[in-house]
Amino acid sequence: MSKKSWIKVVALVAVVAAAWIGVRAWHGDSKDAKTANRGAQAVPVKIARATRSDVDLAIRVIGRVEAYSTVTMRARVDGQLQALRYTPGAKVKQGDVIAQIDPSLLQAQLAQASGNVARDRAQLVKARADNARYTEMVSKGYVSRADYDTFKANLGVAEAALQSDLAAEQLARTQLDYARIVAPFDAVAGQPLAYPGATVQANITDLVVLNQVSPIRITFSIPEDSLPSVRVALTRGPVAVSAKIAGDTAPLTGELEFIDNTVTTTTSTILLKGRFANADGRLTPGQYADVSLPTARIANAVSVPVVALQSNSNGSFVFVVGADNKVKQTPVTPGATFSDRVVIDKGLEEGQSVVTEGQLLLVDGSTVKAQGS
Repeated sequence: MSKKSWIKVVALVAVVAAAWIGVRAWHGDSKDAKTANRGAQAVPVKIARATRSDVDLAIRVIGRVEAYSTVTMRARVDGQLQALRYTPGAKVKQGDVIAQIDPSLLQAQLAQASGNVARDRAQLVKARADNARYTEMVSKGYVSRADYDTFKANLGVAEAALQSDLAAEQLARTQLDYARIVAPFDAVAGQPLAYPGATVQANITDLVVLNQVSPIRITFSIPEDSLPSVRVALTRGPVAVSAKIAGDTAPLTGELEFIDNTVTTTTSTILLKGRFANADGRLTPGQYADVSLPTARIANAVSVPVVALQSNSNGSFVFVVGADNKVKQTPVTPGATFSDRVVIDKGLEEGQSVVTEGQLLLVDGSTVKAQGS
């Protein structure tokens, strides 16, 4: 092959090599661009803002509903139970007749006592007339002093007899009133403990249990180390108690009414009671309730939703969204939690946006796109 031909071959190979290098370079740049674009793709997240406000901290415990007062009704006189005048499980009003003892014997005793009073009144009238007549006669010497003293004594006996029988009449009337058993307060009646026809004994036979449920109480216990904060809260005024029962979404609000005077040594807890109006009858004695009792207030606290808080080997952090929609992994010092939020003692400022959903797809510097808050 001539020298000129070799030069042509070498030149052709050089051109092909240059073309190959160019194609490889073009493919490499394209791949890098795709990789860069993939890295810059925005991650969908949900965000929320850090807010500043006064925060009321609370103790959450389990309590039990109890009647404001409970009374077991009993007869106060002996006799046969004649009738029950209430519906078991229904409400009764103060003064309503709930049971009737057969009054026949008591009415007869009252009639006898009233008869004795009428007799005594008549005898007293006669004794007074005799005393007046003999007073005039003894002054004129027509009767002896001894006879006069006898009639004067008879007057005293008649007055005493009347007083005694008046008391007996009042006793008989009171016992007749006791035959009507009335509700001492507005309450809910339980099931009957005795039925018509039964013979009841005074102050022994149980008839029915009445529960006062409006108002009503919820009892609960708190750790003894929480008691000082409760007492501090009381210095600011009445302490509200919130309660929620199973199957009821709306919380009920009452007021702390009672703090026991002794800490239970076996559990290191102290008993408290909250009073609830319960006008709508949502609370029933014996129910369990989730009780919330405010204990302390943090002024001007910065807080974020609890779900925004993340942790790693270095501690707690949140992803803060910047103005360029890029996130920064920011260390924070979390404080107390309340409701569904957490106080941030250090690391955040009011108004900063934090990621609340989608953190698993993020690294420091990721670009994000807010989907909601």
